[in-house]
Amino acid sequence: MGARLRRTPLHPQWLLGSRQAHGAWVARQSSGRVLDIGCADRWIEPLLARGCEYLGLDYSRAGRSNYRARPDVFADACRLPFRDASLDTVVILEVVEHLPNPTNAFSEISRVLKPQGRLLLTIPFLYPIHDAPHDYQRYTSHGLQRELEAAGLTVRELVPSLGSAQTAGLVACLAIGGMAFEAIRKRSAAVLLLPLMALSLPIINLLAWATGELFPSWDALTAGYRLAAVKP
Repeated sequence: MGARLRRTPLHPQWLLGSRQAHGAWVARQSSGRVLDIGCADRWIEPLLARGCEYLGLDYSRAGRSNYRARPDVFADACRLPFRDASLDTVVILEVVEHLPNPTNAFSEISRVLKPQGRLLLTIPFLYPIHDAPHDYQRYTSHGLQRELEAAGLTVRELVPSLGSAQTAGLVACLAIGGMAFEAIRKRSAAVLLLPLMALSLPIINLLAWATGELFPSWDALTAGYRLAAVKP
């Protein structure tokens, strides 16, 4: 029921779209031996082109308890159990914000990539704290580029993952959903307004979507980033 609802404007995260869009991007850019850091249920594996060798990696504590992880190996992204220059592609989707030391993780990714190997990364920017207490940072596009260049990688693509109008609508809907949850949890009198709040969600979602279709996006405001980098 929840998955079907998310595909409609009635859901607070409707504007994010489905993860299959990220999956299609990963599939187009991946080749050879592919390491998926934070693989969870291995959802990108069936999307990869024939000839790719998939390796899933997840962290034992969070992976098992939160994401039904089915990796080939449980390990820390800051200490990857692979030889130098042994991988063609490293994929890390919506994971960097949960790493206590992302600088070390970027260095490890650079180490295990072959020359001309590719890093494919997505990360939230304007998005609520999640998986608390293991949500440690957000990066601007400039911060991401600085970190990856320091690790020896060259950024080839760095784009907002959601337009500014859609991001504004998403944040508004998430705030409404979060406040509604708190009203129920705290048994506040505000629960009487929940039907009105629920009615506002499709209005905000559709208005933000339509505005984003009509107006050019402002890149300074986005829900997150999509990045591709290569090892020289």
